[in-house]
Amino acid sequence: MTMDRTIRTAGELVGAGLVGAADEQAISRVASRYAVAISPTLARLIDRDDPHDPIARQFVPDAAELTLAPEERADPIGDGAHSPVAGIVHRYPDRVLMKAVHVCPVYCRFCFRREMVGPQGLGTLTPAELDVAIAYIATHPEIWEVILTGGDPLVLSPRRLGEIMERLGKIDHVKIVRFHTRVPVVEPDRIDAELIAALKASGKATYVALHANHPRELTTEARAAAARLIDAGIVMVSQSVLLKGVNDDADVLAELMRAFVETRIKPYYLHHPDLAPGTSHFRLSIDEGRALVASLRGRVSGLCQPTYILDIPGGHGKAVIGASAIEAEGVGCYTVSDFRGNKHAYPPKD
Repeated sequence: MTMDRTIRTAGELVGAGLVGAADEQAISRVASRYAVAISPTLARLIDRDDPHDPIARQFVPDAAELTLAPEERADPIGDGAHSPVAGIVHRYPDRVLMKAVHVCPVYCRFCFRREMVGPQGLGTLTPAELDVAIAYIATHPEIWEVILTGGDPLVLSPRRLGEIMERLGKIDHVKIVRFHTRVPVVEPDRIDAELIAALKASGKATYVALHANHPRELTTEARAAAARLIDAGIVMVSQSVLLKGVNDDADVLAELMRAFVETRIKPYYLHHPDLAPGTSHFRLSIDEGRALVASLRGRVSGLCQPTYILDIPGGHGKAVIGASAIEAEGVGCYTVSDFRGNKHAYPPKD
């Protein structure tokens, strides 16, 4: 099978040499529940001779996804509890998430929104829903930043992105527009002059947070795509998830953070994996994560230090996983303080 189009089915995974024929039936069951997409760029990056390839682990479905742990939940970070209108999550006072689309160019096997994204997910906001979402932002003067996420907002055409940005540009109290995306890594050719013009159409300060988890994702093409954004005046930061079998190694994590900095991308968040359904095979313990992050101190430049965070289940927001935010309450059990000072059990006791 040639790798010139996105792989979406178990049969295509077998044909591409990414899944063995004996596993096709189990992988079909996974694909019937959770969306699958591997772009040609990613397919070429996977080492088929390595059964533990960290790129494959992130994107090739695994029968382990059919195993559900009791602490897992469909909405692990509680978006729904803070969604006043379709497409808006208003968890923090001065910023909102705007989920204009729930489609991605690729689907991460550990995705915390895996029950919401993909062809069977929540789809794209209708024009009427988009009007309501924009009106919500316009009528809440405390909103300083709008974060376009989803789904991956850069799957939208430059025309549609430009329209959204122009509408946000008319809202005086919005000063920052941020995009969360994997596109520069998984479809770097999409980052062209037309798309960049659309991202800047609001006239606001534009930030792009790039999601990458392994240094091999920062290819020459991905770095060139990032350079096009940065040279156009768009600030880039990173987002990564700490994943067993991908980057749970001090040397790999250090190399990833250095790769970001070399690409002029400031390391921002390193997420502890969320309690999404069928993702227990990716999760480390918090103690393991802390040890890995601590190993970066002194090993790499201060420019390369991300903030290690946990999204508290139930919609209570992010907590920095440091001594002041999280306390051990027994083996594998913790009390986490949110940004309001409220305490929560992790994993949740309910």
